[in-house]
Amino acid sequence: MMLIIQKYGGTSVGSVERIKAVAQRVKQTVQNNNNVVVVVSAMGKTTDDLLSLSKAVSTNPR
Repeated sequence: MMLIIQKYGGTSVGSVERIKAVAQRVKQTVQNNNNVVVVVSAMGKTTDDLLSLSKAVSTNPR
């Protein structure tokens, strides 16, 4: 049994269809007798939206 780490970026989880596709890949990996660690970024454009909001509040957000 192997430990497999899968990382999915924002666009990979940007819609219901894409989330289902990610879930299918994870499921298949588990069914192949692997342990899986899944790392998921924020959904599509969420990070950009948060950065825009922070810039609206402060000219130098940190």
